[in-house]
Amino acid sequence: MNFYFDAATVLDKLDAKQGSIKGVIATLPEKDRKRTTALIIETLKYKAVLSDAIDAARLLKEEHKITSKNFALVLVHDLLLSGGIQAGDGPVKQAVLRHKTRLRSEFQRIKIKRGVKSTTELAQTDDSRALLIPRYVRVNTARWTTKEAIKTFISRGFVLSGPFDSDKGFSQDEHIPDLLAFPAQMQFVNDPLYREGKIILQDKASCFPAYVLAPPISDDSVVIDATAAPGNKTSHLCALMGNRGKLFAFERDRKRFSTLTAMLSKAHCTNVEAINADFLSITPEDRKFDTVTHILLDPSCSGSGIVNRLDHLLEAGSERSGDIERLNKLAAFQLSMIKHAMKFPSVTRIVYSTCSVHAVENEHVVSRALTSEEAVKGQFQLASPGAVLPLWKRRGLPEEMDHPALASSLIRCSPGEDATNGFFVSVFVRGSHEHGGQLHTAGTKRKSTDYGERIETRKRKKRKKTTS
Repeated sequence: MNFYFDAATVLDKLDAKQGSIKGVIATLPEKDRKRTTALIIETLKYKAVLSDAIDAARLLKEEHKITSKNFALVLVHDLLLSGGIQAGDGPVKQAVLRHKTRLRSEFQRIKIKRGVKSTTELAQTDDSRALLIPRYVRVNTARWTTKEAIKTFISRGFVLSGPFDSDKGFSQDEHIPDLLAFPAQMQFVNDPLYREGKIILQDKASCFPAYVLAPPISDDSVVIDATAAPGNKTSHLCALMGNRGKLFAFERDRKRFSTLTAMLSKAHCTNVEAINADFLSITPEDRKFDTVTHILLDPSCSGSGIVNRLDHLLEAGSERSGDIERLNKLAAFQLSMIKHAMKFPSVTRIVYSTCSVHAVENEHVVSRALTSEEAVKGQFQLASPGAVLPLWKRRGLPEEMDHPALASSLIRCSPGEDATNGFFVSVFVRGSHEHGGQLHTAGTKRKSTDYGERIETRKRKKRKKTTS
């Protein structure tokens, strides 16, 4: 019965919007995770009809041993759709079985009412936008090279054409060199390359934060991943650093910390020190951290940008009544993370990202961070567009910024339009420490990142000087 309690607890957390399905499931014990995940996903698919059947059968009103609606959902799912409740004949199981005939009758009545012939027709279908997102595979360059990976996949019969060209088509990403894109239906969780840590299953947009942080490849480099679990971005940072220097990975949740350490071990991340602590509790002037120059912040967010095959099963998380307060609380926490990162005495580059589409967690947080005491004291500004994925077209929302011109320094990814989940990325740099571009501040004229434009400007100046 503990198996059902665990599944119900996950559903409770999802109802409370404490994370994405993938993130909450990651906190489950690994030995039971696969079985529990299957029950959770299937229950969510049929949640609406199961809930109607439970209410019509008066299960919760007549059986007080069944303590919650989510507990009832997972039990009734297995009773009606999975061959029976997988537990001993205890009082809880017997409580459900007393209503077996009524539950089946109500379930059949729902099928008739909805005009479906099979049970599978009652399941909630996939988010159509998910079909437009390839199956992304990041090559873990801490283990091997992208060239070797491509050669291996070609030897398996894959063709370097494109993820939507054929069932065996794949491509190398134009923005993230170590990222490969495969057809959306491809599965790699049982692939030996995945089990050995040679490939990481990570959405393209999720690769942007580590990539634009651009940590130094040096034995002296010191970097922080402030909210590291489950470890995808941490392992990416490690690979970008060439497994050199020092990478501190913070995770305050004990279960998620276990997931993180397992991930880092599988990925062969030897330069990482995982720390089971809250990043906000760390003293920036601590001698252990006072030489940190690069910090990645990917704190808890609404997850409203995620449209993969899991989170479409949750109700759409738009800004409904009740959600506004939650988004404001998240934004306050996110801002506190940025301000804390700015206090580290040697930090020169901070990346703040979310998997949210809401401006309150994105542009609004960045605007408030730029005017904070910490930003003014530390001389932090946004990096210029030329230093933040210059080839990426979709930028921040000008109308949501205090200084609209700064929106071009921000990265946005739109689900269903950019072949990624929804995402947001910003880069703060201290003073003149920007690499690859000029500072972009309100009221400051930027140098153009268009080299053709620069050449023409130089020609005009030269002609003017010649004629004068």
